[in-house]
Amino acid sequence: MSDSWVVVPLLLCAVAAIALAILTVRDRRRLSASAARERTLTDRVSELEHEATTTTLATAEIRPLDNNPDPEPGDEIDGEEGSLTDASTGLFNEQFFRVSLDTRVSAARRHLRPVAVVLVQVSEGVREGAPSPVAPDLVAEGVRATLRDADTACRLDDGRFALILEDTPENGAVWTVERVRRALALERPGQTLWAGIACYPAHAFDAWELFDRAANALEAAREWHQDRIEVATAD
Repeated sequence: MSDSWVVVPLLLCAVAAIALAILTVRDRRRLSASAARERTLTDRVSELEHEATTTTLATAEIRPLDNNPDPEPGDEIDGEEGSLTDASTGLFNEQFFRVSLDTRVSAARRHLRPVAVVLVQVSEGVREGAPSPVAPDLVAEGVRATLRDADTACRLDDGRFALILEDTPENGAVWTVERVRRALALERPGQTLWAGIACYPAHAFDAWELFDRAANALEAAREWHQDRIEVATAD
């Protein structure tokens, strides 16, 4: 009789341990399945965004960019019609920028993440009173050496450089431009970099309002005869 009182609790403990192990295995399988579904959904969203960008590029209408300064000598862009890259730099061109900006801001709105738009101009001879554009391929090299794979670098038809910085708030955008400036200064001292920054959602909610605010910030930066990074205001 005394032995049975010992065996029964042991059996109960064993049964409880087995049940707990089964529940643990089941929960782990559920977590693994959930993680797999989440990865699948994330991959599918990325695929859909890529397909949407590709489809839009094929049917996009040309939208005039406001606040563009007149092209300076040497700013003409030579490229085949329908191409998405700039012939002088190998960066994406203005057509790609138009569609990419809309797509990136829409994605930022869905995922509740910031995105920054940066417009950049680089000149030499500013301090001497004889400004002229720096060779675009040199600027492009500095941009490529600085930006992440997730970011987008474009050269617009008027010679300005447009950057779309993924998941980047205001301070991150300023630091990115500063790194571009330093990279250019190391390669060719004496250059002057002007940049205008606008961020979603801090400065605007619409993609092209965001662009306009970045353009206005760039114009404010160009009033200085030295390197200048201007950040847009929400007003």
